[in-house]
This record gives sequence, structure tokens and C-alpha cells, in this order.
Amino acid sequence: MPTGVHLRATRRRPTGLLALTVPLLLATGSPLAGCAADGTPPDPPEPASGTPAEADGARDELAALAAAAQDRHLTASYTLAVDGEASRTITVTSANDGTWRVDVPGWALGGTVDISLAATAEGLFQCALPSATRPEPAACVRLGDPDDTIPRRLDPRVQHPFTDWLDVLTDRQAPLAVSVSRPLPEATGTCYSVESTSASLNPPLDVGIYCYDADGTPTAVRTALGTLRLAAPPGPAPATVQLAGPVTEGEPLGTAVPPTPEEPATDPTTTP
Repeated sequence: MPTGVHLRATRRRPTGLLALTVPLLLATGSPLAGCAADGTPPDPPEPASGTPAEADGARDELAALAAAAQDRHLTASYTLAVDGEASRTITVTSANDGTWRVDVPGWALGGTVDISLAATAEGLFQCALPSATRPEPAACVRLGDPDDTIPRRLDPRVQHPFTDWLDVLTDRQAPLAVSVSRPLPEATGTCYSVESTSASLNPPLDVGIYCYDADGTPTAVRTALGTLRLAAPPGPAPATVQLAGPVTEGEPLGTAVPPTPEEPATDPTTTP
């Protein structure tokens, strides 16, 4: 009889252990709860979003197009649209030898003088162009070496998308975030939104939207400056750019309006 009692006690132990184990498994989220009813393992989770890969792809695409733009030598006209101002036509020349010239109407001296910026083997130049408000012949002033930075007071900025900003767009180490953008109106090719990831007071380029054809032709740029759009199919590039006029010892022109000459004082006692 003692032996039978011992056996019955032994047989009850698995039941009590199972009663304790099932609630514990349910409470701790055991993998058993994730199994399908037929015993097959659950489907794997959905893969993470591909946004980082898409961003890297957009950055690579833009870098490749900017590199093609550096090798794209042409003569082209662009319409510059700025809110509250009449549209102007910017002429861009990228010569086969790497020299360049950008003509900007109505920029200097309060918008009364047309200028040209040019980089040649001899240096970086600003030229004042003849116009209806300035009938004098064109004359140029040397600003520095070809790769020098133009002082802010002399910088119209419209030349940057065709010159040094291309170096930034091809640099994978530059602090930029790039994504494919909705095309700008009347712009062909592919457009990219470019943001700065740096808190620097002097970002390497202006944030905005940059558009390129497959051959590297810049077709549109929208920044705080305004919107540049390719006005007509580009023409062939010259072998080298020519300055608009002779180099002089004069001073470069800024945007400030020149003072109005004072009228000569008259003697109130003088009678005609």
C-alpha cells in the first residue's frame, strides 16, 4: 500500500508542472505562440524601408550628371526669373579649354550696367558691357586668379551652377542630402532636391533644385537667387573664351547705386 501511494504521487507531478509552464510561456511571449496552426514557422518580417538606398542612388546619379556637366562644353542662354523683377537672359559659355564666361545683364550699379564674368588662363575678370545706360566701350578688371573666390559684393551668383558648384555636387564627401524631385516647369531631364546637412554659415552651395539632361546639360536651377531655365538648345563651344574688352586699372563694379551728382549751388542774390 505505501508503494501504490508513492506511485500515484509521482504520476501527478507532470500535471502540476504543465499547469505552471503554460501560463509562464504565454506571459513571456515564447516562440511557441508565434507558430502557425499547422506547425510551420511564421512569415519573416517585411524588409526595412529602402529610403537610405534611394538617397544614395540619387546622390550617385546627381554626382554622375554633374561630372558630365563639367565635361559639357557649350554656349547657352538661360532665362533668369526673380520674383518682382523682369526676366533676364543669362549667356553661359563653357569653352573647350576649360575657360568660361557668364554675361549678366542689369546687375551692377543698381541694375543699370550689364557685366560679364570670365575665367581665363590669365585670371578671373569682371567686365562692364556697353548698354543703353552705359554707352562706353567694354572694359575689364582683374579680380584674381582663375580659381579665386569672388568677393560677395561683386558676386552675382548666377555663374556658380555652371562652375564651382559642379565640384561640390561631384564630391561624395560634401555635406549634402540629395533626393529626386518633381521636375521644374518647362525643365527637361531629371531634377534633384539638394539640401545642406551642415550648420555652417557658409554652405558649399545654395540649396535648391538642380535639373540636368542625360548628357550633363544643366536645364534648370532653382535657388534663393531665382530660377534659371534653359531658353533654347545649346550651341557649340568655342576653343576658348574671349574677354569682352581690354583689361584696365579701373575698379570693379558692385550693386550699389552711384550717388547722384549734386547740382551746383546758386547765389540767391544773383539775378538773371
